[in-house]
Amino acid sequence: MAEGAGVVGAAGAGPAGGKSRRFPSITRDTARPEGGGRAAHGDAPAPARQWPMLAVLAATAAGLLVTATGHARGGCLMIGIALIAGAVMRMLLPSVGMLAVRSRFTDMVTYGLLGTAITLLALVIEPKPWLDIPFLESAVRFTVR
Repeated sequence: MAEGAGVVGAAGAGPAGGKSRRFPSITRDTARPEGGGRAAHGDAPAPARQWPMLAVLAATAAGLLVTATGHARGGCLMIGIALIAGAVMRMLLPSVGMLAVRSRFTDMVTYGLLGTAITLLALVIEPKPWLDIPFLESAVRFTVR
């Protein structure tokens, strides 16, 4: 018996010979995320097609380098701002290349929340925090005794 013979809906053929509305039983590929196409025209070199992802990675790497040199607040601010910029690019640009991992909404929320959290942590780093959150000191004292 031939492979798939006698199975209704196999390989996208329905009982009337048209396309079936059912999902195939074997998935051969994954769907590209919304906006996951090239960020530049097709004949551009690979780095130019992925400039949004490379911009976020470069800013994050620079932030890690600044942090490694002993300036934790500045480095964390750079990392947080890079992630927030990634969320803004994901929202505004129609195609962002490999910066698109999930749906547009999920990517924006993920990048935005992580960027905001890292930026807020950078602002409350001791000594001399730039942002004073009144309940934070008592909460830390209560949890770390």
